[in-house]
Amino acid sequence: MSGKTVIAFDVYGTLLSTESISSKLEAYFERTKAQSISALWRRYQLEYTWRLNCMERYENFSIVTKNSLQHALADHGEQLSDGDIADLMEAYDSLSAFPDVTPALNRIGNDPNLHAVIFSNGTQEMISNSVRRSKELSQHASKLHDFVSVEDVQRFKPARASYASLAEKVGKRPSQMNEIWLVSGNPFDITGARSMGMNAIWVDRAGKGWHDAAAPQLKPTAIVHSLEHIVDEIQNRK
Repeated sequence: MSGKTVIAFDVYGTLLSTESISSKLEAYFERTKAQSISALWRRYQLEYTWRLNCMERYENFSIVTKNSLQHALADHGEQLSDGDIADLMEAYDSLSAFPDVTPALNRIGNDPNLHAVIFSNGTQEMISNSVRRSKELSQHASKLHDFVSVEDVQRFKPARASYASLAEKVGKRPSQMNEIWLVSGNPFDITGARSMGMNAIWVDRAGKGWHDAAAPQLKPTAIVHSLEHIVDEIQNRK
């Protein structure tokens, strides 16, 4: 790993669209309600991870995802059978990839100085299923050299321990944190990586600009509107 630049991809909201689950919910609810439940499901999913971190407790991401779905349904006055819940959970392991994933991974695969990994709150099983079941990701599996899950350290992002675990897994010492580039569409993930001295590229597909002010000094190293531009941003800063 010496001399190589590590690119650590977040999965949910970066490589895979969590919004795509709303189409699965439309099998049970009309479109507007399905979209609302989908958005709330994602909000609670993240909120639960932060709550658990604060309480120094851990539940794996699959359980968190299921519990947050049930909370989102309850907030809408709805409930589904255990079988329907199981079907939706299986669908969460089959999310749609963003269209910019393929050209980005093609560029990375052509550069021997880049080492791409996945770094996720998801369990190893969830990550593996997501890659295997995604037409776009599965064809590039050989370019993703490792799946790093926070389940090994049992601290969700943006806990410092999760990023320290990533660095250890990819063979980087604390003094080499700037050789790791996190790529994420989630602002909390960006600030977490930056707080550890990593470089971080925020994927702003909506084009709304950076507004996160939880720690105003922790801003992305670079902002892109498409994954296709991440290699250029990394090369321009060497």
